[in-house]
Amino acid sequence: MEEIAKYAVGLDVGTENVRAVVAAVQKDGSLSVVGYNEGPDAGMRKGVVANLTGPAESIDKMLGEVERMSGYEVNSAYVSINGAHVMSVKATGMIAVGAEDHEINDDDLARVEQAAVVGRVPANRDIIDVLPLNYTLDGQKGIKDPLGMTGSRLEIEASVISALAPNSINLRKATEGARVVADKLVPSVVAAARAVLSEKQMENGVAVVDLGSATTSVAIFEEGDLQYVGVIPVGAHNITNDLAIVLQIEPEVAEDIKRRFVAKGLDGEEPEGEIVVKRGRDEMAFSRAEVNEIVEARLAEIFDSVRKELKNAKYDRRLPEGVVLVGGGAKLKDIAVYAREALEASIKIGVPKGLGGVADAISKPEYAAAVGLAMMAAKDRPQQMRRVNKKVKKTEKKSGILAGFFKKF
Repeated sequence: MEEIAKYAVGLDVGTENVRAVVAAVQKDGSLSVVGYNEGPDAGMRKGVVANLTGPAESIDKMLGEVERMSGYEVNSAYVSINGAHVMSVKATGMIAVGAEDHEINDDDLARVEQAAVVGRVPANRDIIDVLPLNYTLDGQKGIKDPLGMTGSRLEIEASVISALAPNSINLRKATEGARVVADKLVPSVVAAARAVLSEKQMENGVAVVDLGSATTSVAIFEEGDLQYVGVIPVGAHNITNDLAIVLQIEPEVAEDIKRRFVAKGLDGEEPEGEIVVKRGRDEMAFSRAEVNEIVEARLAEIFDSVRKELKNAKYDRRLPEGVVLVGGGAKLKDIAVYAREALEASIKIGVPKGLGGVADAISKPEYAAAVGLAMMAAKDRPQQMRRVNKKVKKTEKKSGILAGFFKKF
């Protein structure tokens, strides 16, 4: 008989990279990382699937190493969704639940959630999640969980997260092309928040900013609940493109300069001198001040947009716990200094925490979303997973991506 274990898988599908984390769920509920990997993604544009075969092949190839490392087959996962089409709205709903001695049950909660979203979400949008903020039962306000309470009139205020239906459908198709079922779609910044925030931070008030390659996502928490989600269609790769265009260099060289040399002095003074980059036998020299000026111009645009999101949500300069930065862009040198000046808030770099196993290897800002997805999957629906059949290679098991598409769709 094959060995079966409880597991949770997080699959973060980004514009430039795709990452996965496999965590074993222990008897006490704790998680131990048993597999992880990342690889380049293709066929994505600003967080949205541009063609189905690109992401499917990228996911399939990346998961091959995850399965070899963990020893388990990955057939389902919690998957990240991103793009400017992802948004949240506040909604309210009310239902009559029966006589005064009626006890609130799960069916009542489902009905009042449905009442809240009717007419608030257009038909071309897919409801990703409905997150209750508070309930009112027979006039009693501020109830967090009315289950089992007695009353006849139930009201709800909730955050409703939605995405354009074609985009969410295509993302599911892309994962299914790699033979992975998306058990649930979760905004990447919401998943990242699950991995890096404490209950105290979410209670006091905090924002998470996910600096991705092509998008920058914002999630705001207060009183323990998600209050707002917004996505900006600009990311860290725009900085690379700016450097490549202005300095007239290849994108690979621009990316190297961005990661290794861009810095802002903690005293506010710009570093001086030249940046020398070697490419084979050639050397290229650039003014450090010019490089920083290019980067600062784009960062100013990004954080100005982030601040507009905070203002739209009425949380600008109203977050006691400040802002936590995650994503690949959070690895930029002195990014916290830039963000602190632009947002006028305390800034932290968020890394996943609370995991065992080989978790140290993924304690990085760019893995926050994948880890958070695995955490959410472990809490909601830990799955049974079979050992990889060593006699069958993954490429044989999942051969024919296009053939799979034709068969399914």
